[in-house]
Amino acid sequence: MIKLILQFFAILPLRLNHALGALIGRLLYAFNTETKRVVVKNLELCFPEMTQQDRAKLAKQSLMETGKALTESSYIWLRDFDKNQQKVVSINGLEALEGEQPTILLVPHFGCWEITGRVLSLTKPVTFLYKPLKNQAQEQWLFANRQQGNLSMASADKKGVIKLQRALSKGELIGILPDQFPGQDSGVIVPFFNQDAYTMTLLAKLARKNKAKVILTWAYRLPKGQGFELNFEAVNISSDSGELKEDLLLMNQVVESLARRAPEQYLWNYKRFKYLADYN
Repeated sequence: MIKLILQFFAILPLRLNHALGALIGRLLYAFNTETKRVVVKNLELCFPEMTQQDRAKLAKQSLMETGKALTESSYIWLRDFDKNQQKVVSINGLEALEGEQPTILLVPHFGCWEITGRVLSLTKPVTFLYKPLKNQAQEQWLFANRQQGNLSMASADKKGVIKLQRALSKGELIGILPDQFPGQDSGVIVPFFNQDAYTMTLLAKLARKNKAKVILTWAYRLPKGQGFELNFEAVNISSDSGELKEDLLLMNQVVESLARRAPEQYLWNYKRFKYLADYN
């Protein structure tokens, strides 16, 4: 059933796909869903300066964009990479990827993050870190649609970390989404939007170990299904002190800065402050 639903959304024109995604988001907002409650809580924590009315408006916009992200995923996964590229109407900062220095793509949960690796892999090998699904059948199907051509997937475990390191050593691009909950045993508590959050250490450690440049990478979702704007921006997450916690603070500040540019396109329905904030 899930595959049929994904295939249905994949064959729709992107404008209609996004319209249905926005409708799903409106329904999530209209009813007192857990997703809505998480978004509202995160916005309360991260934007205390906003009025309740403004936060409510942003929550609704956020859920509509989340709905689009949900429906567009199958549109991206089930179409070939060349067709994905056709939906990228502009690319900014591509020169940031030039040079021989090892390069890590810092890809927050913003806009259409799924399209970034697929488009880049048309010109150079890319390896992306991902968290496998618990359902084995769904995982195999999704993996087959994600790992194609020059795009490789590395699971979020010891084996995957070795795969990322090998890719860096060969001069290939690697991509990491650094703003997901890493687990209490695998993360360090560092402020994010002035709130304590368990923060992934892997990206910062790989960057310092390999003297790699870090490129903030995001695909901004254009309105009315017009496509996506792909962006690359060199950022610094290596602190002068060399302390890991200081590196992580810089990394979180980079993600926060992007989220503030278009907060409706950031993924607020994720329990970013798990174990440190009350989501009940």
